[in-house]
Amino acid sequence: MVRAGGWWRGKSTPAKVETYTRWSFHLMVIGEVPAIGAATAVSSRPALGWLLLALTTAHAALSMVTVSRALDWTRGARPQPVRLLWTQAVVTGAIALGALLVPRLAPGTDLTGLTGAVFGIVLVVGTGVVALGMRGARRVSAMAAGLAVATGIGSLLIGMPLLSTLISTGVVLCSAGFVAFVSVFSVWLLDAVYALDEARETRTRLAVAEERLRFGRDLHDVMGRNLAVVALKSELAVQLARRGRPEAVDQMIEVQRIARETQREVRDVVRGYREADLGVELAGARGVLAAAGIDCEIRGEAAGLPAEVQSALGWVVRETTTNVLRHGNATRCRVRLTTTSGRVLLTVENDGADNGNDSTGVRNDGPGDVRAQAGSGLAGLRERLAEVGGTLTAAPAAPDLFRVAAEVPVPVPGQLPVQGERA
Repeated sequence: MVRAGGWWRGKSTPAKVETYTRWSFHLMVIGEVPAIGAATAVSSRPALGWLLLALTTAHAALSMVTVSRALDWTRGARPQPVRLLWTQAVVTGAIALGALLVPRLAPGTDLTGLTGAVFGIVLVVGTGVVALGMRGARRVSAMAAGLAVATGIGSLLIGMPLLSTLISTGVVLCSAGFVAFVSVFSVWLLDAVYALDEARETRTRLAVAEERLRFGRDLHDVMGRNLAVVALKSELAVQLARRGRPEAVDQMIEVQRIARETQREVRDVVRGYREADLGVELAGARGVLAAAGIDCEIRGEAAGLPAEVQSALGWVVRETTTNVLRHGNATRCRVRLTTTSGRVLLTVENDGADNGNDSTGVRNDGPGDVRAQAGSGLAGLRERLAEVGGTLTAAPAAPDLFRVAAEVPVPVPGQLPVQGERA
């Protein structure tokens, strides 16, 4: 059952800001209709008022479409809607000019309030909508100034007094300029939020990569130093044992002590390296396999998955990539990450299976028989996946194709966990 507000809580912070921005402009556009409707209700010419209201409603519908397309363009989801922006500008200018001409075409009636409302609201809203689909402060400023100049010229042509023309031109310049500035600032703010979120993800990945380097350095320091000492002391013990010297026992006791100390130090190093980032592992798998001359194709994004799911699947990618390099003669490897409603499936396929041995290094005694006990890799992966309610299957998918598939349940935002799955 979806809880109230689950749709909103399930969005990321940039997605929330984008939704807020979209609906802010949609509500601004929709506000045209009740504003003109209120002016129509007190008009002395209801029929003409309803016509202007219908034109305003059509302008609002066109503006909503333009807002959606323009914001999609700012997010890189579609090309710039140049034709739609020109259509929006022409329709806005035509309705605004028509509102100015109405008092001249219907003399003897007081329509100043209605036509002034249509002219001002349509022109200002249309300016803000068109500004969403433009880049550069100069272009937006030039557009606002051009509208103000066009308003002044149009007012003079229809016979408005000079003082009224100057006032209307100044009002249009200030109003259109302010709305255009709000539009440009909203787009800039949205881009900044997405850029900050991307920088945060990049910083996280760099931190994980740095931790991997630290692990490799620490492990090298521990194992390299201690194994060198073990090698020297065991060699000394061999020489002493050949000579019948009792000191050989002391040397082997020292070797035993160093081995136990090494075990403890390795556990300390590994304790801080139990988590794996799926995005980093996918990128690392592509680079490592490409360096080994194996064509690697990766499809799917790890963004948005819970941390424990990414960690479990990251270990699957790490282990399978290592096994592809160590075993078999793979020339091609395909990794697919598919997220459906409540489930995420990771499949790793390679063409390195040969003579009953798959690329995981496990001997197959029959179709679909993969013995995890032949190596600790698959058994360890199954244990990690079991902790998050996942499963692992590994079997030949074709005569020369081996497939490892890991499936993990993912809680749907706003939905209670199913019984038997981890909350």
